[in-house]
Amino acid sequence: MSSKGRKVLVQDGNVEKALRKFKKKISDDGLLQEVQERRFYTKPTEKRKVAKAQAKKRWKRFLNSQEIPKKLF
Repeated sequence: MSSKGRKVLVQDGNVEKALRKFKKKISDDGLLQEVQERRFYTKPTEKRKVAKAQAKKRWKRFLNSQEIPKKLF
């Protein structure tokens, strides 16, 4: 079983820096998010509902960044 880059070496006793690097690697792998998702079962309808809400939020953020007058959309 490969570790997929989840190991961090502590250099010069700098544990804080190694911990920061480890947290970054874990977040980049998406491991923490996967654990949180698997913690509770979510129905497929709930997943679709959340995904649709996130898409709406992204779309509104995009429209706000375009500086289009409100009446045009």
